[in-house]
Amino acid sequence: MPSPSEGVFSQSDLPQMLQMDLNIEDFCSDWSHCDLMSAYLARMVSHNRLDSLLFSNLYSSAVNELMETVFRMRGKEGTLQFSVHRKDNIDRIELVFPVEDDTYLAYQDAIGKVADDNAEKLYLEALFAEAEPDASLGLLELGVDYGARLTVDRFEDGRMQLTAEMTLEEDKK
Repeated sequence: MPSPSEGVFSQSDLPQMLQMDLNIEDFCSDWSHCDLMSAYLARMVSHNRLDSLLFSNLYSSAVNELMETVFRMRGKEGTLQFSVHRKDNIDRIELVFPVEDDTYLAYQDAIGKVADDNAEKLYLEALFAEAEPDASLGLLELGVDYGARLTVDRFEDGRMQLTAEMTLEEDKK
């Protein structure tokens, strides 16, 4: 079984499609950056899909959930590193960014909800709750609606890696 950071395929098997490094303060200065970045990234990686428009829309929605989660839960200073890898029909999105210990624990808790047998129930409860949803809602949506495999890893320097592996298109046969 692969380690959480390796996911479905190992680090050495990861063909990288693109990487972007952003100042976290600049990125988080405006909520609309989440949508703009996700739309741009989706267009960049959707060029060779069977239905590139459908794939781009799905990809943009999924990446937007990741971006919005980082927008809500992250450290104050540092770099947001965003990379996209693809092998066959599996897309792996990695976001590395600064977090405090309590934020990392919140991500671990959210990932635990996604892996829970009752993830769909938890997602619907969070979606239709009267209170403002917590940041785990977007991660629950990725797990339930997109079948994403989510992991988090912590680095010694205080950064965290949030990884989402998804299959948004069946094999191109």
